[in-house]
Amino acid sequence: MLKPVGALALTILISIYLTGCANIIPPGGGPRDSLPPKLIVALPKDSATNVRTKNFMLSFDEYVTLQGIQENLIVSPTVKNTPLIDYKLKNVTIKFKDSLEENTTYTLDFGKAVVDVNESNIAKGFRYIFSTGNTIDNGNYEGHVIVAATGKIDSTLIVVLHNNVNDTSVYKNTPRYYTRVDGKGNFSFRNLAPGRYAAYVIPTNFSRKYDDSTNYFGFLNEQVVVTEKTKSDTIYAFEEFKKIEKKIYATTNTKDPKEDKRLKYNTNFNNGEQDLLAPLELTFAKKIGIKDSAAITLVDTNFVRKEGYTLALDSAATKLSIGYNWPAGEPFKLLLTKGFVADSLGNTTAKSDTLSFYTKKENDYGLIKFKFPNIDTTRHPVLQIIERNEVINSYALTSNQLVIKRYKPGSYELRILFDTNKNGIWDTGSFQVNKRQPEIVIEIPKPISVRNNWDNEITVTW
Repeated sequence: MLKPVGALALTILISIYLTGCANIIPPGGGPRDSLPPKLIVALPKDSATNVRTKNFMLSFDEYVTLQGIQENLIVSPTVKNTPLIDYKLKNVTIKFKDSLEENTTYTLDFGKAVVDVNESNIAKGFRYIFSTGNTIDNGNYEGHVIVAATGKIDSTLIVVLHNNVNDTSVYKNTPRYYTRVDGKGNFSFRNLAPGRYAAYVIPTNFSRKYDDSTNYFGFLNEQVVVTEKTKSDTIYAFEEFKKIEKKIYATTNTKDPKEDKRLKYNTNFNNGEQDLLAPLELTFAKKIGIKDSAAITLVDTNFVRKEGYTLALDSAATKLSIGYNWPAGEPFKLLLTKGFVADSLGNTTAKSDTLSFYTKKENDYGLIKFKFPNIDTTRHPVLQIIERNEVINSYALTSNQLVIKRYKPGSYELRILFDTNKNGIWDTGSFQVNKRQPEIVIEIPKPISVRNNWDNEITVTW
């Protein structure tokens, strides 16, 4: 018979042996949790009335954390001081710093702030509601926000409602309510107090006031009458003035005596060919002036001067454009005499130059046949063709068809401008001057592709 100590040792050895030989399989974790946190208890309860406390607790069915609470939380009506929000385990606590108004419905919209700890599932759109009066307000208001100049959506904007409907409120006062614009341009208010409000669109900022006319802004010409079934609205955001970027120029007190002060330039030729639809461009690194226009001559291969070409400098005075009604597939020369341009210090080109080039051929371009089956020509529509977010061509539409015989191949976006004043370009709005709304642009959602040497037939609907 083994001694007790020996029996214990044998048991340990057998356990070690079996452990070393067996495959250890960890317990299964089960299916991944894909459910967001769910509110199970609230003190006071959700949608409680006659609330007198300023302290609240929300308990969820799993451990939660709060992410970006400052950016996500919206308290309505707007309070002077953001409540203190904290979390621990399954609980979120709320402490209001301000006194609560009597007979008022409060909502706390947490946006995407409430997240479970294990899988980071978001309780999207989680809202907590209570009232200091006998009832919960049930006014609703929703709509859409569009950037007027482009027809696009900007989800960084907010919509604000002022119960003081004076025009100066948006500049001076904190709004009564505000809400975000989502990724589809929609906004929605719920549990509003019935009444009349002035609605505005402004950028997200701490004050929630309109204080910069170079930022996006939108307004309605009529007040919003909030009821249980308030009519929806579309608000068009615009920049009344363009922001002017200040250019900072580097300065130095030392000069390199060997610095090359001669003016140099680049051309916009594509493989030595000139685009039929654009001017010939000479781009300089410095601001220049045309010293002698007679020293810039467009000629054929026999050096016979061409008539009807134009010379122009851009607003920055760094790009010289030679405009001409270019024929297809023909050779040209541009004669540049030394000193044809000069900068402010009198520096000029090193020598005379001759640029030889061909214009592009007709089959380098495509023909476009546009059809607009639902166009309303009484609204003075203008087709805008967009490349890299810039309007490169505009065509006034007087019928439901448009043929462009020669167009550069590529991929483009389209917009329709409703040109109220018929000047061919988009015009901004002004809140202070006659409450003038901006002109409206519709973005065509599907881009187009133009092939060269091809009849491109494109139907445009929206």
